[in-house]
Amino acid sequence: MENKILRFVEFKDIESWSTYAILGSKFDYSNQFELAKIRHFLKRNKTQVSIKDEILYKRPTIKINGQGIFLRDEKQGKDIGTKNQFRIREGQFLLSKIDARNGAFGVVPKELDNGIITGNFWTFDVDYEKINPYFLTLVTKTKKFQNLSQSASVGTTNRNYLQEEEFLNFQIPLPNLDEQEAIVSAYQSKIEEAQRLENEAQELENEIENYLFEELGIEQMQEKKGKVKGLQLVEFQDLQFWGVDKIITNNRYTTKRYKSYSIGNVPNLIIENFRGKSPKYKLDSEKYILNQKCNRWNSLDLSFVKSVEENWYNTIEKKIFTKEGDILINSTGEGTIGRSTYIDSEHTGLIYDSHLLLLRLNQEILNPKLFVEVFNSSYGQYQIELIKSAQATKQTELGVNNLQRIIIPIVDDMNKQNEIATTIATMKQTQKQKTETATSLRAEALAEFEQVIFN
Repeated sequence: MENKILRFVEFKDIESWSTYAILGSKFDYSNQFELAKIRHFLKRNKTQVSIKDEILYKRPTIKINGQGIFLRDEKQGKDIGTKNQFRIREGQFLLSKIDARNGAFGVVPKELDNGIITGNFWTFDVDYEKINPYFLTLVTKTKKFQNLSQSASVGTTNRNYLQEEEFLNFQIPLPNLDEQEAIVSAYQSKIEEAQRLENEAQELENEIENYLFEELGIEQMQEKKGKVKGLQLVEFQDLQFWGVDKIITNNRYTTKRYKSYSIGNVPNLIIENFRGKSPKYKLDSEKYILNQKCNRWNSLDLSFVKSVEENWYNTIEKKIFTKEGDILINSTGEGTIGRSTYIDSEHTGLIYDSHLLLLRLNQEILNPKLFVEVFNSSYGQYQIELIKSAQATKQTELGVNNLQRIIIPIVDDMNKQNEIATTIATMKQTQKQKTETATSLRAEALAEFEQVIFN
C-alpha cells in the first residue's frame, strides 16, 4: 500500500538535491494538450561581451512573480565592475538563476535589445515556430510554473540556484500555434478591458483634482524663466518659511476665489491636534495600534497594525482614540509623510503611534472631508515638500506646529463645502469601482488561462 505522507527514495538513485529531480513532476496538467520539455523550444545562449570603458550599456531588472523585465539602468563601461558579461536580445527568454523560484523570468522587451547580463542570469533563444512569445510569457506568470522552478532550485535559503538541466527537462502543456493564439487572445481581451478601466480611473483622479481646484479657485502659477531682476516684496503676514528659496518657491499656487489661511490662524477651527503615543508592543495581544504604514491616501490598511500591551492600552486617555470626523496625518517618513485620512464610522476607537498626528476640526467651520481632499492634493503636498526641504536632517518631521502652518482656502458657505466634498466622494466611488473591476479582470484572465492549461 502506497504511503500518502512519506515518499522513500534509494540514496544511490539521488542525482540532485531537488524535489523535482528526486520525486519527479507531480503537477497536474490538462490532458487536452501534449506535454513538451522546455528544451524543445528553449536553447541556452551564452554570447559573451567584453565590457569597454567608452560604451554605454543597458542592464535589465527582472521582477519576481512573473511581472516582467524592465530597464534597470544604463551605465558607461568604465563604471561597470564585472568586465566579462553576456549579451541579450529582444525576444529571448531571460531568467535569474537565484530568483527563478520566485518567478523572476520573462521575455526580453525591445528597449533591452543588445543589453548585458552577468552570470547570475541566463538567456535562452526561443523557437517561435513552436511557441507563441505571449503564450510563453503567460505560462511563466502562473504559480504552477513558479512551483516548477522552485522545485528545481537547490542551495541555502537565500541562495537557491536553479539547476539548468532540470529546468530544461520540465514538461509543460504545449498546444499548437493556432490554439496558443486563441488562448492568448482570450486572455488579452480581458487585460485590454482592465487597462481601459485603469486609464479611466486615472483620468478620474485628474478630474477630481481639477474640479477641486476649480471650485476653490486654486491656480498653479506658471514658472518664470530666467532670473527676476530687482526687488521682490512679500507681505510679512504671508511668510510661512524663513529662507529666500522658500519664500520665492512658495508662490507656485495662488487662490483667487476664497481667502486662504494657515489652519492654525483660523479662530476656533482646531479643537484638538496632537501626536500619537509611543507604544509598548507585545506579541499576540488583542489590542493593537496604527502606524504610518496603516495610513494611506484617505484610507486605512489595518493589515499593518501592531499588537500592544493591554495594560498600557488601558491607560490611554479617551480623547486620544479616533472619532468619526477626525483626520489622521503621517508626521514622519520619506514617502509616507503627509498622507492623510478622514476617519469614518468604521474606524472609530483606534489608537495610533507617535509617527501620526490627529487633527480634530470644528465641523461648523470646515468640513474635514474637504480638508483631507485639499491636504492630499498637489496643492497640499507641495506645502509638505517645502516643510521637508526646510529640515536640516534626513529625519523629516511634520509635527503639530508645521501642520498648523498649512494654508488652505476657507469657504464661508458650509453648504458649498459639503457640496464639493459630496461630489468628490461620488467621483471617487466611481473611480474605486473601475479600479476594483480592473483588478478582478486581471485575476480572472490569469485564472482562466491556468484553467485551460492546468487542471
